[in-house]
Amino acid sequence: MRLTSALALPLLCLAASAHAQSDREVAERAIETAARVCPGHADATTGPTVRAIPVGALRVLAQQGAVLCPDRRLEGDIAVVFSPDYGVFRWNPDVPSSSSALAQVLDTITRSEEFPVETAVWDAEGEPLREQVVPMFEPRPNAPLNRFLHR
Repeated sequence: MRLTSALALPLLCLAASAHAQSDREVAERAIETAARVCPGHADATTGPTVRAIPVGALRVLAQQGAVLCPDRRLEGDIAVVFSPDYGVFRWNPDVPSSSSALAQVLDTITRSEEFPVETAVWDAEGEPLREQVVPMFEPRPNAPLNRFLHR
């Protein structure tokens, strides 16, 4: 019986690692999802920002069904927005500091795994902003969204 148990553990570990995605695959999957969901997606803007996000945060986002979308409609002090209706984090790719603010916000949220339940807005330093009016997120038609998050 001990020999069987000793052989089963390495086989289970091997099977689990075969299903794990590499760091590069996790980032590429996030970019592919953005391409299907985000009306403002372009490889030149989405790719560099998503690849700069720590892979651990990207894995948590994938598990939660959250999406990263560039949105040039964000104005003024607004660097990052989370739209809980769709589970979408948005940033303005035309504002360089918004990419670093996005990374900071995602680091904080994915470490705690406490996603906001209402629309949340942050400035370029990753500080929450209150009483901000932001454009509503509108996904591409027939976008594959996390129906669990969509209300």
